[in-house]
Amino acid sequence: MSPVNPFDDAATARAVVDGSGTLREWNEGARLLLGHPAAEVVGRPAADLLADDRDGAPPGSDDDQWSGTLALRHRDGHTVSVWVFAHRRPAADGAPAAWLAVTPLESGPRPEDDPLVRAALTQSPCAMMIFDDRLLLRGVNDAMAHLMGLPPDRVRGLRATDFGDRPQNAELERRMRRVLDTGRRHDMQTRLKAVGESRAHAWHARIAPLTDADGRVCGVCVSAHDFTEQHRARERLQLVNEASVRIGTTLDVTRTAQELADVCVPALADFVSVDLLDPWEHGGEPAAVVEPPVGLRRTAHRSVTAECPQTVAETGRLDVYPAGSPQAECLLSGQAIVASVAYGDLERWLQWDPVRLRRVEEYGIHSTMSVPLQARGTTLGVAVFTRFRRPDPFTHDDVLLAEEVSARAAVCIDNARRYSREREATLTLQRSLLPRWLPPTAAVQAASRYLPAARSGVGGDWFDVIPLSGMRVAMVAGDVVGHGIPASATMGRLRTAVRTLADIDLTPDELLTHLDDLVVRLSEESGDDRAGEVGATCLYVVYDPVSRHCSMARAGHPAPVLIPPDGPPELVALPSGPPLGVGGLPFESAEMELREGSVLALYTDGLVESRDRDTDAGQALLREALAAPADSLDAACDRVLHTLLPSGDATDDVALLLARTRGLPAGQVATWDIPADPALVAPVRKQVLDRLSDWNLLEATFTAELVVSELVTNAIRYGSPPIRLRLIHDTATLICEVSDTSHTAPHLRRARTWDEGGRGLLLVAQLTQRWGSRHTTEGKTIWAELGLLDDAE
Repeated sequence: MSPVNPFDDAATARAVVDGSGTLREWNEGARLLLGHPAAEVVGRPAADLLADDRDGAPPGSDDDQWSGTLALRHRDGHTVSVWVFAHRRPAADGAPAAWLAVTPLESGPRPEDDPLVRAALTQSPCAMMIFDDRLLLRGVNDAMAHLMGLPPDRVRGLRATDFGDRPQNAELERRMRRVLDTGRRHDMQTRLKAVGESRAHAWHARIAPLTDADGRVCGVCVSAHDFTEQHRARERLQLVNEASVRIGTTLDVTRTAQELADVCVPALADFVSVDLLDPWEHGGEPAAVVEPPVGLRRTAHRSVTAECPQTVAETGRLDVYPAGSPQAECLLSGQAIVASVAYGDLERWLQWDPVRLRRVEEYGIHSTMSVPLQARGTTLGVAVFTRFRRPDPFTHDDVLLAEEVSARAAVCIDNARRYSREREATLTLQRSLLPRWLPPTAAVQAASRYLPAARSGVGGDWFDVIPLSGMRVAMVAGDVVGHGIPASATMGRLRTAVRTLADIDLTPDELLTHLDDLVVRLSEESGDDRAGEVGATCLYVVYDPVSRHCSMARAGHPAPVLIPPDGPPELVALPSGPPLGVGGLPFESAEMELREGSVLALYTDGLVESRDRDTDAGQALLREALAAPADSLDAACDRVLHTLLPSGDATDDVALLLARTRGLPAGQVATWDIPADPALVAPVRKQVLDRLSDWNLLEATFTAELVVSELVTNAIRYGSPPIRLRLIHDTATLICEVSDTSHTAPHLRRARTWDEGGRGLLLVAQLTQRWGSRHTTEGKTIWAELGLLDDAE
């Protein structure tokens, strides 16, 4: 069905006059009315058609719509008195604004004489219009004439599009044509502003066919029903529902405040600002009693215009509101405060702030509403709603709606505040439990990263680098099940336990066995309910830079990735072992030789697991990231996080530890087999002094001689052969180790005044940085560390 061009319709005279008063369009109906063909009048001043004795005046420059009777000059010279309806046509496609003037040529029978109109009028009590089968208006009742602001006896013969260029008019005509073609009723809803009213109403138009005695569709009846109140109630309900869905999507205070502003613009206001009481960032509680002056920090705002030119405070700025300001008064009273220019109170409220007063005048702000944000008995801040584009002020229903939406938002803001406080406390606890720095060791060069979960809360992931005796080092990564403070506290206990067990030099599988017993006890102590169960995973690695020997074991933890110096990254084939807390199941160690410069990657499952990929895909991506060359281990850590977590947010805690192995040169290690003869202790001391001289460590000779003498003498006296002495040094430490096959460990004791012995180990403990013993498969090793840097100073 092709659209009908109204300028081809000769039933109505139509003319278009531009802003300069020149005729631009002239249809056939206008020619029939005044006799002038289009070629004669288009391009000429429209005033030439006015008769000198006209009794009406054309529209003024400020009018949008005009109707009246004009005296027009016919082509043959006589005067024609014509009722004309004109409305302004907006400019389009660069064309200047113009006026469309119309007048019907066929008025048809009067309504009281037209059975079609009489039938429609008697069947519908609503505001209504009757159109014939050419979609020309045949009549209106008094309610519709009042709505249109036009005399009912003058508009007959016009089309719906003659009353304005609004899209609703064209849509109404399109639907009426469909009713004529199908004979079925159609409905449409629209918002229109009646003549003489400043606020648009919501209208429901019912378009019904009118039939003659034979059932043939011969016209259309359009009845309009004002359902503004129902429409506003539905809008309010929709806004409340939208607020329940869109506000509180995260546990972030700033974002929740922004969601409140976004939901209410433009549905309720043209500009909304949300100001919250300080402090927020560190979990502080708002003041229990709010007294002016009140410090409020701008947290969010939103405007119907881009870049929010109406705002006075930028996001993050702290402003102080004195007594008498609407923000302070609404916080004191706990009630919403509405200020309007119409009642003169808006200017009174803003006397305390000339800047805001100038902004009100500049943008035509006419109504504001300040609503306190309160939740669970706590005052959180203020939401201010402002109107400057919508002409109507805030009503009582608007206040109720703003209070309902603000109350929902306040609960979400309070939830976010409480979560932020708990999260900050958990992060503080976890940071205090995690290593603040990785200790420098001769065995490895290490770098690490820790990334807390973005949404699910801080968990119990941890990592550690633990120096062991004999220049060895232990590396550990673990993950406690759960999130929050309980998981962080459990992580701290497990990390302490690992360090304690590492100090007695247990093998990786033995250490995990003891750790498993601890987790079982912790679970039993936490309660009988399943919520109190404690579970964890752990990976423990020991590396010896002297032998380049590495041993490791894991308890349900992801296997480490090994990057050889000249090969691609590979997943270490390591028996999984059960998670900690299962109890009773054995753990297995794996042994391997690592070349100097190899890199071990220890990590938790939060790095490789996500909703978008499984563990295998994550580990493949990890190996790909580790395969790329990097300037340093820190750069490699950053690249891994960027590759596997491009958004920077993790759904679970992430711990990553990269360690590049080092090897001690053979020239920094000296070993002697000692016969079990006390008389040979002196020659051994001499050999030790010679070796220290070769190493240029003469400053440590006195202490080293004493320590070697005491440890070797004890091994000969109380140990079992074979006995072996080993010296190891790097730039900072000299280590003396004496091994034998006895499993009896020495004990430090306090000798009595007249005892001839028992003071040797006490002297060793006093003269060295630390000392201890470790059990081996062959027996035991007593060791002592001497600090070279302190001696050099």
